[in-house]
Amino acid sequence: MTNIGDQASHTLFISDLHLCVSRPKITAAFLQFLQHTATKADALYILGDLFEYWAGDDAMKDAHHDAIICAFQVLTNTGVKVYFMHGNRDFLVAHSFCDAANITLLADPTLITLYNQKVLLSHGDALCTDDAAYMQFRQQVRNSQWQADFLSLPLAERKRQIEAIRMRSEQEKTQKTAEIMDINQNALAKLLAEFDYPAIFVHGHTHRPNQHHLHLNGHHITRWVLGDWYEQGSYLMCNREGFSSVKLATEN
Repeated sequence: MTNIGDQASHTLFISDLHLCVSRPKITAAFLQFLQHTATKADALYILGDLFEYWAGDDAMKDAHHDAIICAFQVLTNTGVKVYFMHGNRDFLVAHSFCDAANITLLADPTLITLYNQKVLLSHGDALCTDDAAYMQFRQQVRNSQWQADFLSLPLAERKRQIEAIRMRSEQEKTQKTAEIMDINQNALAKLLAEFDYPAIFVHGHTHRPNQHHLHLNGHHITRWVLGDWYEQGSYLMCNREGFSSVKLATEN
């Protein structure tokens, strides 16, 4: 468990930016966020899907990714700590990227202590257990041997396969209900019990930003769901007084 925040002014949480070359205004908004908003924080947590997809760390050597890496370097050089957790789109981000960007890779889930409160962090996709097809796919691609075999392919072939998977996934989503793609409450309760019922649980993935109040076995838990950056960027801010959600004015 990581202890931070004893002397901190505030900490920020974001997820589901889905940065890519085809959405330059969102990338610009994120770079501005790092330069003008994150610099005032003590720490920034990115809870997955920073990128629309990640084909391997050898893909970071392009102008789009280089600008993001440089922005992280500038931010962390000011003393702001940046933490990154894998999402369902960028689980192949590895230590070469994190070292270049000077950010810390976190396991999913991770428990931290923030302003004397236990805060559990996750991307959230592992809790969408009603989506059996996705859970089977997730188990496959998170396998270390599958990843080693995939990363041994030429970069162009990896990108081609990822694009095909993305197109198939978007088609399958049209046939799934919103409930199937959301967090399963039993899976959520099991996770919270495993971590001894932390006061706060923060996650992304579902693109349903909200604040939920849970009562489990005599414990009160607040679940914060982070928003995506497709329509409008947003972040969650935490200080000694609590959590608050803040929207950014962004355009596609």
